[in-house]
Amino acid sequence: MNAGSSYPLISAIDSPADLRKLSSAELEQVAAELRQYLIDTVCQMGGHFAAGLGTVELTVALHYVFDTPHDRLVWDVGHQAYPHKVLTGRRKQLKTIKHKGGLAPFPTRRESPYDTFGVGHSSTSISAALGMAIAAARSGERRRVVAVIGDGAMSAGMAFEALNHAGSLDVDMLVVLNDNDMSISENVGAFSNYFARVLSGKLYATLREGSKRVLRRMPTVWELARRSEEHMKGMVLPGTIFEELGFNYIGPIDGHDIGALVATLKNLRDLKGPQFLHVITRKGKGYAPAEADPIKWHGPGPFDPKSGVIFKEKATGPSYSQVFGQWVCDMADLDEHIVAITPAMREGSGLVEYSRRFPDRYFDVAIAEQHAVTLAAGMACDGLKPVVAIYSTFLQRAYDQLIHDVALQNLPVTFAIDRAGLVGGDGATHQGSYDLSYLRCIPNLIVMAPADENECRQMLFTAVRSGVPAAVRYPRGQGPGVAIQQKMEALPIGKAQLRREGRSGLAIIAVGPMVNTCEQIAAKLDATLVNLRFVKPLDEELLLRLASTHRAIVTVEENAVAGGAGSAIGEMLATNHYALPLLHLGIPDRFIEHGSRDDCLAAAGLDETSIEAAIARWWRVPARVAAS
Repeated sequence: MNAGSSYPLISAIDSPADLRKLSSAELEQVAAELRQYLIDTVCQMGGHFAAGLGTVELTVALHYVFDTPHDRLVWDVGHQAYPHKVLTGRRKQLKTIKHKGGLAPFPTRRESPYDTFGVGHSSTSISAALGMAIAAARSGERRRVVAVIGDGAMSAGMAFEALNHAGSLDVDMLVVLNDNDMSISENVGAFSNYFARVLSGKLYATLREGSKRVLRRMPTVWELARRSEEHMKGMVLPGTIFEELGFNYIGPIDGHDIGALVATLKNLRDLKGPQFLHVITRKGKGYAPAEADPIKWHGPGPFDPKSGVIFKEKATGPSYSQVFGQWVCDMADLDEHIVAITPAMREGSGLVEYSRRFPDRYFDVAIAEQHAVTLAAGMACDGLKPVVAIYSTFLQRAYDQLIHDVALQNLPVTFAIDRAGLVGGDGATHQGSYDLSYLRCIPNLIVMAPADENECRQMLFTAVRSGVPAAVRYPRGQGPGVAIQQKMEALPIGKAQLRREGRSGLAIIAVGPMVNTCEQIAAKLDATLVNLRFVKPLDEELLLRLASTHRAIVTVEENAVAGGAGSAIGEMLATNHYALPLLHLGIPDRFIEHGSRDDCLAAAGLDETSIEAAIARWWRVPARVAAS
């Protein structure tokens, strides 16, 4: 059976214009085929899954009602955008998503005119859509702008900042809240859908605005009517807060009732001003295992669609996230003042076991990185020892709080920074390329990078015991397989580790996982190899000795070359009047796109072959100069 016969309707859809040629009666079949296509395709290569299954009907309805790409459709984060990619001409390429040279994991402007805004981090859609709505109003374009945001992303302050601003402006835009955190109960059935269609209809809008104009001339009656309307909607609808922010709230509506969605969206399309549609969906809809456990099925690898078994690669040892998870449990056993904070990344950061064993000392603050850091600062003020478990790419969002609320006050907050360096399939929006650069310039902050699993455990212990702000940054995935010492011992602050003494006159200073990568290279070149360990403070004594006894130095780090550990070493040597040749290897001054982690390392020139070749090419020159 060929693909066309398996999916007769979506196989003929190469753009939303093709979708809009269909009758509304055919949309349910389109949704059914699209959902099955997602299951049949993602099972082969893995990827974001449950969120997309939950937005199938909503995606079909949006592209059916709105004239995309002329009308702007802005997705938040983009986990749920696989159905959007299928309907916008990328159906055949979906199996390449997240792979090198394939579709991007999230909507991105360079990939399609239907991807109106590049996303990956949460809670940006309303701000971006508002900007587009303002631009349309200023240019006189008759264009609708729609932001689709999930209930999780609505937990971030940025979303409410945008809502507050949008509600004060006379611009035409629609915010669709995709709420998948609750099951569809009776009040989201036929009556609620009917109520939503009535509230979004032209007759209701005309009567509502007309009556307000009349009643405003009679202040006492007007106030009574206003309060009555708010009271009625507040009793039946959860949208009072959005009304107060200046939006016309509609819903909640069943996000899997495609007829109700189309009818309501058609009404909203023609309304003026800021509109807010609350849609209830079920994450993983249509695939029983994903409905039962949407967290597990958020981003699975390849799986058997019949049995629901996810095929996992054999792990050679614990991941760094698991090392952290075991360490924080062990620390909590030893010290009742330890508390753990995460901005909605319990599973990814390795905090599942901790959250079960120490529920009173575990704080998931939702997608609110700024709040997470300042919350930790407040806890540290009064005797607690907070550990903030956060991805490198997400800590960027709390930079002001890191400086102003933690470092400036020299508060003992430990940052366990996961996914530092190149992460692979999630691509440019999630690469942890910059943390060494943006951390090392902050006063009072200790910055560490472990070369292996055991060193990670000991560094985390060192951070807590330091009594000052401290960060430990470690990569995604497994380490080199070093045995983990259960006993925890604090490392001497600011001391590097000499791994190998060479005789060639070349010294290689490696950071974190690059230490293991450079071991064979150092042996081949008979070079000295140093595990830097501390990016701040630097081991100046050892580094100055190396500068005195070697002809050249190479630094290697899985961080941006600009402003990274190599830059710190170069600055220190220059300050001490050392002018020997330096080669800094790291992530180049460009964004590294998606692929496997190995693909990303190769693209950055940080795989072993590329590093060895780069050093060999460069080392010939200073070696010849020194010989002459």
